[in-house]
Amino acid sequence: MEAVVYKSTGSWYAVKGQDGKIYQARIKGVLKIEGITSTNPIAVGDVVDIEPENDLEMTVMVTGVHNRRNYINRQSPAHKMQHHIVAANLDQCLLLATLREPRTSQGFLDRFLTACEAYHVPAVIIFNKSDLYREKERIKFEELKAMYESVGYKVVLMSVKLGEGVEEVKSMLANKVSLISGHSGVGKSSFINLLLPEQTLRTKDVSGWSGKGLHTTTFAEMFDLEDGGKIIDTPGIREFGIVHISKQELSHYFPEMRELIQECQFNNCLHMNEPGCAVKSAVEAGRISIDRYVSYCAILDSIGGKNY
Repeated sequence: MEAVVYKSTGSWYAVKGQDGKIYQARIKGVLKIEGITSTNPIAVGDVVDIEPENDLEMTVMVTGVHNRRNYINRQSPAHKMQHHIVAANLDQCLLLATLREPRTSQGFLDRFLTACEAYHVPAVIIFNKSDLYREKERIKFEELKAMYESVGYKVVLMSVKLGEGVEEVKSMLANKVSLISGHSGVGKSSFINLLLPEQTLRTKDVSGWSGKGLHTTTFAEMFDLEDGGKIIDTPGIREFGIVHISKQELSHYFPEMRELIQECQFNNCLHMNEPGCAVKSAVEAGRISIDRYVSYCAILDSIGGKNY
């Protein structure tokens, strides 16, 4: 039977079978997952094959993992040379940010958007806590909105507390698998509680299934929405480390740069000090935001070596 992974604790998984039931699962010992370079061989959102284990009614073995159509990954906090798959098989990512209490840096936004571009996951930026914004935050929001929308991203202003923008964001979730991510403190839990008033019950149904080998780390978890969509809640991320992207590839994941790359004098142009660079010319002419270019340079500088 096929199933979808709803939660992972590293050694045990909560999976939802085609029969609509939640099972506790673990990987079959002989299962070989080819080419795995991540710290987690199975991620939330993965489609897997399962079979009963020792006639235990709600305990199953994962016997196969289907190919992912996409995923979001980040540098593993514990293993800097490895990556961690946050979630797989996504229709979109909602990146929650705030301009006050706490302030989300543009560098964090641009790193996350780069990962979304690299793995073909459409991204929406949600600026929450608008009820706390003073005039200077309102002005900053309008600047960021104009900058990001000019390169193709949808930007929404939201206040979970006041209900501002909430219905607009809810409408984006219908019949889609959506990853919801952001720094700790941006109001992600409050928003999810709004989407899932009975979340405490649902969390217990999905996560109170094992007790064996549970890690103290908080992991991503999927929830069903009444309209048929699914959301994946992720732990708050302090920093977002880019992995498996080369210096030469990076500009391909900045949409405003991607369309100019062919106009550069050199095929391997990094858009730094090379002559005849179309990207640098566009920055100087104001067609590319200087702030986005600064983010690009910072990410480029953080990528070590020639390939990664």
